[in-house]
Amino acid sequence: MQHPIKAPSPKIVRTAVLLPLLLSCISVFTSCRGNKEKPRDKKPNIVLINIDDLGYKDLGFMGSTYYETPHLDALAKEGMVFLRAYAGASNCAPSRACLLSGLNTPRHGVYTVSPSDRGNAKTRKLIPIKNTPHLNDTLYTLPQMLKSAGYVTGSFGKWHVGHDPKPQGIDVNVGGSSKGNPGRNGYFSPYNIDNITDGKRGEYLTDRLTQEALSFIETHKDTTFFLYMPYYTVHTPIMGKKELVERFRGKKGEKGQNRPDYAAMVYAMDQNVGRLMHALRQYGLEENTLVIFTSDNGGIRAISGQDPLRAGKGSYYEGGIRVPLVIKWPKKIEPQSVCSVPVSNLDFYPTLQHIAQPRKKADFLDGVDLAPLFTTGSIADRELYFHFPIYLQQYDGIKDQGRDPLFRTRPGSVIISGHWKLHEYFEDGALELYDLSEDIGETSNLAQENPEKTKELYEKLKKWRARTQAPVPTEPNSAYDADFRPYP
Repeated sequence: MQHPIKAPSPKIVRTAVLLPLLLSCISVFTSCRGNKEKPRDKKPNIVLINIDDLGYKDLGFMGSTYYETPHLDALAKEGMVFLRAYAGASNCAPSRACLLSGLNTPRHGVYTVSPSDRGNAKTRKLIPIKNTPHLNDTLYTLPQMLKSAGYVTGSFGKWHVGHDPKPQGIDVNVGGSSKGNPGRNGYFSPYNIDNITDGKRGEYLTDRLTQEALSFIETHKDTTFFLYMPYYTVHTPIMGKKELVERFRGKKGEKGQNRPDYAAMVYAMDQNVGRLMHALRQYGLEENTLVIFTSDNGGIRAISGQDPLRAGKGSYYEGGIRVPLVIKWPKKIEPQSVCSVPVSNLDFYPTLQHIAQPRKKADFLDGVDLAPLFTTGSIADRELYFHFPIYLQQYDGIKDQGRDPLFRTRPGSVIISGHWKLHEYFEDGALELYDLSEDIGETSNLAQENPEKTKELYEKLKKWRARTQAPVPTEPNSAYDADFRPYP
């Protein structure tokens, strides 16, 4: 799909046409609007679906013609699609830590899936900042806040920010622990994850987690509940149900989207989201349930192409941090709304806190309340920041459109301000400036061409790091060898 380089005039977009056509408006809007109806007295149920490693372009309503996602396409028409939604970080653990704590990475210290010195030591110029593997139990999490507001909380799937979700605010946990992937048996029972009993041999994990969530909905349909669905899918290993793999085996793909086994995983994920939505309707809960659907980071390009976005999971180019996001809230968000205001998964916590009105609120949050987007149609201008003082090696030497073939991430920081984006790299002090309204693929570095904007954003980035006490690696790595070549 081709994207024009000129941005449309600022406005909210409401449409009855298919949403993929709206990706031609992928540049920058400044407002988006929902319905202005006064809130109900009863607090809404909340369903937060967080898919693992689902790429920005891996859904029908986001432009894919290969993957089949009819239930999510329907959900997108029923709510608001965000075209500039970002994860708080470019891989699993730090992104989830941001979502669940409402704090950016310098405040909780989770920068990657440990350790932080990944890749060949001879290719790392600096000693990276030590990583914190999990959220500290002293942090006041999103589930804890919702419990304070009277919600029953359940998590079904990948937790990954602690060994046990219950001390971090989860009443009912199935499948969640510190583990970050399905393990040696993958997605079929017998399972190799914690806090779940094996089903019959061959049972599919995505189906099972949904079934457990449906039981949770039925049990708590007369209460107010928070249902967190952090599916393990579509994380590796890529394993689809046989009959679904066959469904896609003869289908023609395009632009790097052509794997039947991955398409089968996406399709199964969509079917299970459909089961959840059906249950809400079945029990009369749909009208008073807020649904959020997103991904924890960008997709892996070697598995699924994300053009025109550059790079993928683990990178701080757009392909690593821009994610799909739909929010549905009947009679609060107008159906078929599309928004291009930049938002982050850091914003979920303050938004849900505003809605839930708990007895105990978080002392500080890094995101902003998105509720004004549903009513007045705008939020105050602000910057988005990303900090990654660590190394994350490339996928087995596979080029992923990163800065070099050795790493998805080298230590640095990023600021997004409107349609401008600045990357800073700590090893050599390099700066990269991109105009996302003209160059969503981050192909033309404008740092030399536009020194004024470069300096403006660089100063903002440094001040933000000072405010957050973000650690910057400065110690040289004695093992570094400038002449070492890992590949011929």
